[in-house]
Amino acid sequence: MTLKTEPVSVNLGPQHPSTHGVFRFRVTFDGEEIKDVEPIFGYLHRGSEKLAEERTYAQVVTLTDRMDYVSSMLSNQAYMLAVEKLGGIEPAPRGVWLRMIAAELQRIASHMVAIGFLLQDLGAWGTPLTYAMREREAVLSMFEMLCGARITNSYLRPGGVFMDAPEEFWPTLDSFLDALPHRIDELESYLTGNEIIFARTKGVAVLHPQVAIDASITGPMLRASGVDWDLRHRDPYDYYDRVQFDRPLHNAGDNFARYWVRMQEMRECIKIIRQCVEQIEPGPVRPSHDDVPFLVRPPAGDAYAAIEGSKGELGFYLVSDGGISPYRCHVRAPSLINLTLLREMLIGTLMGDLFVSFGSIDLNMGEVDR
Repeated sequence: MTLKTEPVSVNLGPQHPSTHGVFRFRVTFDGEEIKDVEPIFGYLHRGSEKLAEERTYAQVVTLTDRMDYVSSMLSNQAYMLAVEKLGGIEPAPRGVWLRMIAAELQRIASHMVAIGFLLQDLGAWGTPLTYAMREREAVLSMFEMLCGARITNSYLRPGGVFMDAPEEFWPTLDSFLDALPHRIDELESYLTGNEIIFARTKGVAVLHPQVAIDASITGPMLRASGVDWDLRHRDPYDYYDRVQFDRPLHNAGDNFARYWVRMQEMRECIKIIRQCVEQIEPGPVRPSHDDVPFLVRPPAGDAYAAIEGSKGELGFYLVSDGGISPYRCHVRAPSLINLTLLREMLIGTLMGDLFVSFGSIDLNMGEVDR
């Protein structure tokens, strides 16, 4: 017996917990099948780029913290590279190694959030999320040692970092790196072969490689479609040309592939951090005030610098008029760019797949709306 149905449009969010409280879908369903999707955002817009024009170059760091607030150290890193490029600032070697360690720890913490909440959206009832957040908490405790803050760190400065790591940081880091591979194995043993996860993620919301490239998708989303593109490898910044690591790739381009790539990338972060610890040497963590004054005044001009953020290419474009504040500031935010194919990913899937596919993108609305 064939049932006659009519398309129904439904608003999902922004109050829905899986939409970060500030994102809305307008979805057209035919029964359970998604026929059309209109993403609606802008509820969190704070004008960070415009606010940057009224702050000194050092003060803008606090604005970068609050964009992708689960990946603050990486936002700091991208911004500081742009400032140093604009001002011709040579960073202190120890400061560079320290911010690379902080960046890779932040990548681990960010991926743990992505994986934990993806599984929460799958209906895992909190246990995997608790395990993931346990590892993130360990990272945040180390950030607290580095700069006194856990979330909005404001740790980096032009030419290096705010302060050196205290003595207790290094044994804590070593213990964390020793324990983490086992913790990742433990998480994978519960999840990666789980038939429910397979059924809900494999073959769902497939993103083909050429489509992803054409839409400027980057990061784990792109590598989950089989494209080997990582700025740490393709266009090394800081001292990434001095460390060895692999780029995990998956060819399926579906929700499972995006989960799997993030899981494997955490293992590579451990390798990078260990190499940073081996190569770091004593010395100042940033240049003297004679070389880099507190009020940085880059010459008139512009500069763009990008890093491999936890979600993809994170870039800052700065314009200087010779003053103590950026004349213009614009952010190339991967969370926003990676949203561009959301409609294409969701059409033809089912209602139950919607929030899982949305979670597989791993976006942060603070970075989308800025």
